[in-house]
Parts: sequence; structure tokens; C-alpha cells
Amino acid sequence: MANPVLNERKMQEASTTWAPPQQGSGHFPPVTDGPVSAWRPEVMTVNGVISATATLFVLLLASATVGWMRTDGMTYDVNGNASFSFPMLAWVGVGVGFACVIGLYFKPKLARLVAPIYAIAQGFFVGAISKVYENEYSGIVLQAAGATIAVFAVMLVLYRTRIIKVTERFRMVVVAATIGIMVLYGVSFLIQLIAGGGAVSFLSSPSLLGIAFSVFVAGLAAFNLALDFDFIERGAKQGLDKNFEWFAAFGLLVTIVWLYLEILRLLSKLRER
Repeated sequence: MANPVLNERKMQEASTTWAPPQQGSGHFPPVTDGPVSAWRPEVMTVNGVISATATLFVLLLASATVGWMRTDGMTYDVNGNASFSFPMLAWVGVGVGFACVIGLYFKPKLARLVAPIYAIAQGFFVGAISKVYENEYSGIVLQAAGATIAVFAVMLVLYRTRIIKVTERFRMVVVAATIGIMVLYGVSFLIQLIAGGGAVSFLSSPSLLGIAFSVFVAGLAAFNLALDFDFIERGAKQGLDKNFEWFAAFGLLVTIVWLYLEILRLLSKLRER
């Protein structure tokens, strides 16, 4: 799932509606008839975003554990055909997670309340789908989790050292590609509902085309992390409202979950080769 939350438009909206008033503005004329205490509202900080992200991750992992435990292992019938029981609650989690993304896109101030709901709902699905992959490919979940952490660390270092610079051109290319992938996933989902699961085979096929596609999408998710880091850094510098920390943490969590799922899909294709 791509990250539609932390984008340039939201930064511009936040900077005009959530940033504290500047000195010398017409709304707060200088007072000259006595000492005045400085108005210092709580503002967004990078450390605050880290704390909010950590809280969301704890909720996500706790819910993922429940989702993992609620998903039955692989069973085989008399003919040797494999099947598994995927909890319906996991699909409810996907729907709730999607609703949270849409809701916070229009009401970012509700992030402190909605972001934990997303973490719990999406966490259940992540745990359930991870159990399915683990039953089919032993050890794949640990590999995917390790790869996700490694990619996150590498992208953070590349961003902090300015090896990767988030320019306007870079931002436009990544956002355009991300929207394109979201549209492709949406269309393929509708096609599969109508024509069957094998109608868009290259999305899950272990062919060279399928693997190349997964590598591209996983790389795109990684580049979205750079956009998230830039968004958080600029938001802190602009002194946005303290509540914006939860909005930023939510957006970062969306990207990380997307990255993990894409790496999981990629590794499963490589196991089929």
C-alpha cells in the first residue's frame, strides 16, 4: 500500500493552518504597556515523531501477533491439495486501514486518535498474511522483516548524509510513480474479482517480469521513505503544531507496512525460482 499521506500538498496546508503565528504579524500587534510573556506553543519535533512512531509500532506488532495466532496453518486434503483458513477479520482490518488513510487525508488533525486505529487494524492483517507466507515458505517472515529494517536504515543514512537529495523533481517522479502503482493495484484487483485470480498473473508470477516488477515496487516504497524523512524534517523546522507528530508518524508507518509487504511478495517469488 502506497503512502498518499505525507505529500507536498499536505505540507503546504499544514504550514498555513497549523504553524504558530510569526512575530510582527498583523494578528498580534506589539504591546508596549508592560512586560509580556512570550507565547511558546508546543510544536512538532523529530523526537516527538519518533516517539509517536514507536507507539504505533508497538500497537501494530501486538495486533500482528494476534493476527498470526488467529490464522490456521496449512492443511492438505486427501488429494494433497493445500489450503488455509484466512480470518475474515483480517480483511476487515484492510478496510478499516484504508478508511483511516482516506479519513486522515482530509482530517489530519485527528491523527492522534485515528493512527492507533490504523496500526491495530492493519497490524492484524499483516500478522495474518505473514502467517500464510510463513506456512508456505519457512523463514520468509524473518527475512522480510530483516530486509525491511535494513532498507529503512540504509535510506535513513542516505538521506541524512544527503547522498539522496529530495528535490522537487525527485519528489514529483516518486509521487507520480506511486500513484501509478496504486492505480495499477486497484485496477488489477477489480479485474481479478471479475475474471479470476489468474487474470493479472505477472503481479504474483515468479517469472523474470514478475520479479522485476516486485523489485521496482519495493524500490519505489524505499524512495517513499526519503520523502517521508524530508516531510518530517521540514515540518519540524517550520514549527508545526504538536499534533502533527502523529500525522507524520502515521504516514511513515503506512510506507513501512507497504515496504514490508512488497519485500514479502518479492521473496516469495524468488523462492519459487
